[in-house]
Amino acid sequence: MRNDDDFKFAAIPPIINSLFDDIEHRILSPLSCLREFDNHWMLEFDLPLVSKKDIKVTFDEYTINIEAKLNEKYSEKQIGNVAKFEYFKKSLSLPGKTDNKKTTAKFQKGRLVIKIPKKIIGHHVKIT
Repeated sequence: MRNDDDFKFAAIPPIINSLFDDIEHRILSPLSCLREFDNHWMLEFDLPLVSKKDIKVTFDEYTINIEAKLNEKYSEKQIGNVAKFEYFKKSLSLPGKTDNKKTTAKFQKGRLVIKIPKKIIGHHVKIT
């Protein structure tokens, strides 16, 4: 049988903590979901306290970046300190090439949904 002294808690190393939120730069990492379908990927981001005009989406063939300014500063108490956040920011790697020109996005009730078509690369083989 174990007692409570067998379990010790350690502080989260700063490098790990920065993966989730960047306190120094006042940036939050939004919750997100990536789903793959036959011909496209569907990305969803939770962006509460954000207006559509304050969202910036950029990407290349393999990575998508989301940045959004909060309408008001968000404060959170963490281990006795108060952290204030002003932005959401997140980068995700996509598992394949995308068709950038056909990507669509919709923002409604704090949720950003992005549909990214897959880039289908095929070659026609001539039969002689």
